[in-house]
Amino acid sequence: MRLIELSPPGEKVVTGTMLFTTDDIIRFAKQFDPQPFHVDVEVARHYVFGALCASGWHTCAGWMKTFLAYWAQESGRLIAEGQQPPKLGPSPGFQKLQWLRPVYAGDSITYSVTMVDSRPLATRPGTFINRTLNEGVNQDGQLVMRYEGSVLEFE
Repeated sequence: MRLIELSPPGEKVVTGTMLFTTDDIIRFAKQFDPQPFHVDVEVARHYVFGALCASGWHTCAGWMKTFLAYWAQESGRLIAEGQQPPKLGPSPGFQKLQWLRPVYAGDSITYSVTMVDSRPLATRPGTFINRTLNEGVNQDGQLVMRYEGSVLEFE
């Protein structure tokens, strides 16, 4: 079974929701993106965002976390139905990453993946490259991040 059979092109699949807390934002930022508006609540009030906000990289990591949880559940469902789920990864990269709105402490971001297209690799029989549109939307329905990704799929 191919991934494209599970999620045809154009079909958006919600992968999960992640709550961004003050502690999580600061913990992630201290380790990976220690800019003042990500690590200090008081200092962040005087920056352009007006409050502590998550690193864009944190919002992207949230997408990966929810996708992997979704894929583990989906793979388990397929196995229970007697089907072999496709193997995914690695990714050869992404394009057009956009952080469209800040993600503040208390925001819940719902992530999704939409299959754009899939094609076989001529150099590796049984291997496909899937292109996806990946998004995160806050609790108010506002798009906060988006990027086009690609991932290899193996039979």
